[in-house]
Amino acid sequence: MDAEEDRELEARARRHAALAEPVRLRIVDLLALGDLSPTELGRRLGLTSNLLAHHLNVLEAEGLVRRDRSEGDGRRSYVRLDAHSLIDPTPARTVTAPRVVFVCTANSARSQLAQALWGAASPVPALSAGTHPADRVAPAAIDVAARHGLDLTQAVPRLVDDRITASDLIITVCDRAHEEYPATSLHWSVPDPVRVGTRAAFDEAFSELETRVSWLAPLVRLAA
Repeated sequence: MDAEEDRELEARARRHAALAEPVRLRIVDLLALGDLSPTELGRRLGLTSNLLAHHLNVLEAEGLVRRDRSEGDGRRSYVRLDAHSLIDPTPARTVTAPRVVFVCTANSARSQLAQALWGAASPVPALSAGTHPADRVAPAAIDVAARHGLDLTQAVPRLVDDRITASDLIITVCDRAHEEYPATSLHWSVPDPVRVGTRAAFDEAFSELETRVSWLAPLVRLAA
């Protein structure tokens, strides 16, 4: 075994040691479904802020999670899994819902891409909506979808309204929408590619959403 293999083996051992603590494993299970602010994590786990910070610091030191500043409320941050650090980040529990609804602010890129990806990955119906819908889907979103075999040419932004109900699995894919729309079931903190405007930004958003959908789709069952 060479020095590089030794280092990788030691890194894997540290990651397994970090996850051997039940609270930290529970944190990973929660984050496998969606991103949470430290406040939300602490509330769900019943932990004080200093104890939660300790566990997050251990996970962050081993590259298992990271904290990103919100694009909406700059005072807030979201904790998320590092998709490349875990062999199997998906918890065993499943979710039952009649429909999945992806929400962002403008419904012009991220939520439209997430809906298209979900349609290719799951039989559970999906739609998307925006808290402040744009006039049209972003051309670069249509382009990145087409390059991956998905068609957004007929997609039209729509407003979140009362046709979306509490029985739906509602996933915000935008920090601003998550902070504005109280009915969220899960949150995916995906950076806004429209704000950056480059092809690379849309590629990164698509890749992030593709990974998230591939994690979650096997866990969602259609409600009878």
